[in-house]
Amino acid sequence: MKILILCTGNSCRSQMAHGFLQSFDANITVRSAGTEASGKLNSNAVKAMDEIGIDISYHTSDSVEKYLNDEWDYVITVCGGANETCPAFMGKVKHRLHIGFEDPSHVEGTNEFIRGEFIRVRNEIKEEFYKLYVEQIKSQL
Repeated sequence: MKILILCTGNSCRSQMAHGFLQSFDANITVRSAGTEASGKLNSNAVKAMDEIGIDISYHTSDSVEKYLNDEWDYVITVCGGANETCPAFMGKVKHRLHIGFEDPSHVEGTNEFIRGEFIRVRNEIKEEFYKLYVEQIKSQL
């Protein structure tokens, strides 16, 4: 099973989703990428995942072009805001899904508020991707 998770910057939401899916089942090949990959992970996303025991600090922020020639069982976009354009993946894909989330990296306010938004989005990602794993992916393994 090969799953590619896409967003714009590949620094936050797609990285958290990548970490969760890999934690649900180590036998799944999970990658994440962005149409405008930032080249680095958002430190708040890394911290939010580390707080629940999932280390994504070794992940890389990659351009979607790196994966265009690969075949995928699932390609999942995670963009959420009205101002965002979700990337279109033109490669070989069995299932295309969109599971949108707000981008906490654009939140402004106190450190506590920003941290709270990362935790909120992290928890939403965990819930939605666990549901996907249980209802669709697990039965195909």
